[in-house]
Amino acid sequence: MAIRWGSYKVKGIYDELIRAANKPRDAAKPLCDYLRALNDKEIEDYKAAAELAIHVMGITFTVYSEAEGSIDRAWPFDIIPRIINKNEWDQIERGLKQRVQALNLFIDDLYHDQKIVKDKVFPSELLQDSVNFRPQCVGITPPSNIWAHICGSDLVRDDKGTVYVLEDNLRVPSGVSYMLENRMVMKRVFPDLFEDYNILPVDDYPSQLYDTLASISPRDIEQPEIVVLTPGIYNSAYFEHSYLAQQMGAELVEGSDLYVDDKDVVYMRAVEGLSRVDVIYRRIDDMFIDPEVFQPDSMLGVPGLMRAWKAGNVALANAPGAGVADDKVVYAYVPEIIKYYLGEDALIPNVPTYKCNNKIERNHVLENIDKLVVKPANESGGYGMLIGPQASKQEREKFKRLIKRDARNYVAQPMLTLSTAPTLVGNRVEPRHMDLRPFILSGRDNTYVTTGGLTRVALRKGSTVVNSSQGGGSKDTWIVDMEGG
Repeated sequence: MAIRWGSYKVKGIYDELIRAANKPRDAAKPLCDYLRALNDKEIEDYKAAAELAIHVMGITFTVYSEAEGSIDRAWPFDIIPRIINKNEWDQIERGLKQRVQALNLFIDDLYHDQKIVKDKVFPSELLQDSVNFRPQCVGITPPSNIWAHICGSDLVRDDKGTVYVLEDNLRVPSGVSYMLENRMVMKRVFPDLFEDYNILPVDDYPSQLYDTLASISPRDIEQPEIVVLTPGIYNSAYFEHSYLAQQMGAELVEGSDLYVDDKDVVYMRAVEGLSRVDVIYRRIDDMFIDPEVFQPDSMLGVPGLMRAWKAGNVALANAPGAGVADDKVVYAYVPEIIKYYLGEDALIPNVPTYKCNNKIERNHVLENIDKLVVKPANESGGYGMLIGPQASKQEREKFKRLIKRDARNYVAQPMLTLSTAPTLVGNRVEPRHMDLRPFILSGRDNTYVTTGGLTRVALRKGSTVVNSSQGGGSKDTWIVDMEGG
């Protein structure tokens, strides 16, 4: 047999499927028994079937290379799913809803009264130095005071099994299409497993997204006109933009397809003429959405869009300015933000974080940089950070200089031993580290959390970098109801 759980090493690491040698966790036992019964040829056949499905479905992602420019690659996928018990997921879901509610209150406060700053809970200098605070948004009130309608929060589990929020993505979070496609691939490859398990569905996400967007329409009509605004085919997430538009039955548009008239109403240019637009799910960064207000030479945006939004004639998701909370220094204050606005303790803890703008904490970071992970405030995709234990002395000295030069721009965290799950390497299973990005939708009347999310896997042995642009892969995420079936 190809898969022998007795030789699978989990000592000192929390594994999502295996408790100890040859002892699967309760929710994973049927899967582990199933995999144990497969021979080498059957495993190869399943892997080939998954690769074929990915090819036929056209699931790609884009990586950028200085030498080769942008390259479309097939989505890297592992056929062994990650499994989480529904009882545990229910608690995580409550924590995510709590977090997004507090963050939306925080963003709204910053663009209005700034009570949290006046009460000295959040330092004024952090707001003054924020690269994502948009003065152009001050005084604007979006529908239901919601700024971040779509949030992707990255979760990790440490070697003790504790789940932490690693960061919040509130600008234009991506990856949900891969979560949906991962499930479709698994259903094609392992249809019988879906009969044995009570796996909670994820395929309602496009309809939930549509309902969330429709709920913020300024016009009270049965079918508001919703469009997905993309930068175009060369964007790394273009696959997702087109996929979500197709799944929602919405139009996929570029900036040149939209027009704002002299009454501050947005229209879409179509073959049959102009059609009024109610909601724009924008996948373009703030600085490019309106050349009248932000980057004047932007060819991606729509002149007058901010006027139309400010007038209440169109809804934008996510709202411009929401990124003020998408900052790794702001992240360090989220437990206090939750306490301030909701009067509650955070249900999901943050990873312990040292703020380099604080002199005492900065000195600790500089003295212990070889043991810490140092992150810039506004980079994403795993770029621009230092993994102290794996860095050279030269790299660590460089980061010390960067921190001293611009302390506000850096935070540091202890090097967590991320949880693992069995991953196919050839015909063997080996542990690989991973994270999880669930998606939270906040509409006018309700909040929805995906049942699971996008599990990203560091395919390189020992690596904790899970981003697909840096060699990571993905797994399907099963939330399993052990009591309901």
